[in-house]
Amino acid sequence: MNQVETIHLISNKLKLIRIEYNYTQDKMAEILGISKKTLVQIEKGRNSASWTLTVAACALFRESEILTSVLGPDPLEVIETIAHEKIDSPKDKTMGGKVWWKEVEVSGKFRLQQNVISQHFRILDDFDFRWYSSFNREDAVQRIIELSNDRKGE
Repeated sequence: MNQVETIHLISNKLKLIRIEYNYTQDKMAEILGISKKTLVQIEKGRNSASWTLTVAACALFRESEILTSVLGPDPLEVIETIAHEKIDSPKDKTMGGKVWWKEVEVSGKFRLQQNVISQHFRILDDFDFRWYSSFNREDAVQRIIELSNDRKGE
């Protein structure tokens, strides 16, 4: 998944998100900081959302069932991973990936998982903290090896 695909995906779901929250077009446009005319153009498929609007929609409606169905349980993690191409530092505690994730590899105290919806990869430690995220499998496999080797001395 990349920026263009994500923009297209969110543009196509914006109307459903608005309906899910029971907002009028005026209210939704106000929340997103765009004109009603722009929102109507996006909802009718005549224009696409910008990257900025896509990010805003994912942040402001991160609890949306519509977003969850297309990006997984943490839309902002997907957006952040796309924007930075990867996340490579210890981050927030996760729920461990029991529902939306499949185990790809385990190495030492770390496990590599892949999101079943967005297909991006993440590395969790044995306390379920996220250490790394990327859409690139090879990079993720290399990083779990590095993390595991770094931790052997501890």
